[in-house]
Amino acid sequence: MMGEEAAPTGPPNRELYALLNLSPEASDEEIRKAYRQWAQVYHPDKIQSPQMKEVATENFQRICEAYEILSDETKRLIYDLYGMEGLTSGLELGPRLSKPDEIKEELERIKRRNEEAKKMAHFQPTGSILFNLSVPDFLGGDGIMRGMVMASQVQSQLSKDDAIAIGGNLAANEKSGGGIATAILRRQISPVSSIEFVASTGLQSLIGMQTTRQLTIHSTATINISKSLSDGSINLTNTWTRQLSETSSGNIELALGMRSAITVGWKKRDENVSAAGEFKIESGALGASARYTRKLSSKSHGRIVGRIGSNALEIEVGGGRKISEFSTVRMMYTIGIKGIFWKLELHRGSQKLIVPILLSSHLAPAFATGAFIVPTSLYFLLKKFVVKPYLLKREKQKALENMEKTWGQVGEARAKAEKAQQLLQTVATRKRNRQVETDGLIVTKALYGDPKAIERRDEGVEGVDSGVIDVTVPMNFLVSDSGQLKLHEGVKKSGIMGFCDPCPGQPKQLYIAYTYHSQTFEVTVGDYEELSIPQEGQ
Repeated sequence: MMGEEAAPTGPPNRELYALLNLSPEASDEEIRKAYRQWAQVYHPDKIQSPQMKEVATENFQRICEAYEILSDETKRLIYDLYGMEGLTSGLELGPRLSKPDEIKEELERIKRRNEEAKKMAHFQPTGSILFNLSVPDFLGGDGIMRGMVMASQVQSQLSKDDAIAIGGNLAANEKSGGGIATAILRRQISPVSSIEFVASTGLQSLIGMQTTRQLTIHSTATINISKSLSDGSINLTNTWTRQLSETSSGNIELALGMRSAITVGWKKRDENVSAAGEFKIESGALGASARYTRKLSSKSHGRIVGRIGSNALEIEVGGGRKISEFSTVRMMYTIGIKGIFWKLELHRGSQKLIVPILLSSHLAPAFATGAFIVPTSLYFLLKKFVVKPYLLKREKQKALENMEKTWGQVGEARAKAEKAQQLLQTVATRKRNRQVETDGLIVTKALYGDPKAIERRDEGVEGVDSGVIDVTVPMNFLVSDSGQLKLHEGVKKSGIMGFCDPCPGQPKQLYIAYTYHSQTFEVTVGDYEELSIPQEGQ
């Protein structure tokens, strides 16, 4: 008896080989022979029953498709490398695609082209809304709203190399308001350089141009020049960025104009940590900031931010949680010379809602401590007694729904497999009787599926929800005239005609009980293991 399969994984792109019960190294003659064997059984013209004719037609089409692909040298090569995706992606078949490297390069080119076409077919909107709230103003009889800022941008790909972005923002406070409208035209000049033209009107009317070029594989330079239409001032900005490692980069920015400045920055990002730091000198004033974010679990993260400078001294601590595939919520606590704040954020896709709430303009130690402890305690209480139970309930409900859906699909696959076996029954019985006459190989019982259920085979575990399917008929069908049965290594057995996957996502085994020369034997193999019976010496 062979070992149990460790995990439900194996070589990709082998389904067509399983369908015809072929080795991935099968010769052209072996492919033709297998095709003829299966086609004779499932050819619709051989079936009289209208219901079974429909089943035969479906399976015959699958057999023909498998033969068409595996008998064509180029198609087979593409299938072996990239599966059905490679065949349906638009690869231009021809003499020039004769080597794996050439086919791989062509497929990657088509993937890039399709991705670009997808980008061009959709607008890419981004936006943010910021509400500034003040508790002291509200308690003093004024409105709670101190001001708001709205910003939005829509980008569209005009062609492979050209894109346009149109955006604007509106800002308002208790005394005044205004807005800016901006248009950006971007062109990719070459694989390593691009240029942008910018024009804006409103509170800051200007025109400008920016060009970016990749100097080396690790460094990029950007030059931006703009002219203000209100005062005629010209601003020039040069930025150099260099990749320091696989996960970190640094940049230096020099700005000349009305607000000259030098900025040095650093960023690092990997699977679990994101960090950034910046040091800036602007018009004689110094400033520095740092941000550190760490992934705490698959759905939550913690963050700390610090800022120090001539007119800023504050620290932010907090964290966020992913509440859906596209949505994240975050709460930050800020204390500094401007006061004590809570900041609530909701991120959904490329849209953001940010609500800073001023709690106090005075740095009273007791109030500052309470403003931190109260929401933190409330968060953990809600998480433990409300959010976590709700999420667990929702996950259980989703798991139940997925299980019902999976078993529904398993039921359909099992029904198709049983109908496919019905069409194999006549030939399988004839082959079995021939082996009986010669005292050859006779499969008395064959089960495929959950190893634990197979171990309990004497308890009668077969059934729709058992995780096991009886495959005695197809196994007898596959016995050769010389009394040999062989299933090939690296080919998942659920793809064999008359089989199905009775327990998706779980390891599977094939159990066979058989007689040979009047002796009884048993064998069990994993899903991707080779089977060859009778074994040598039997």
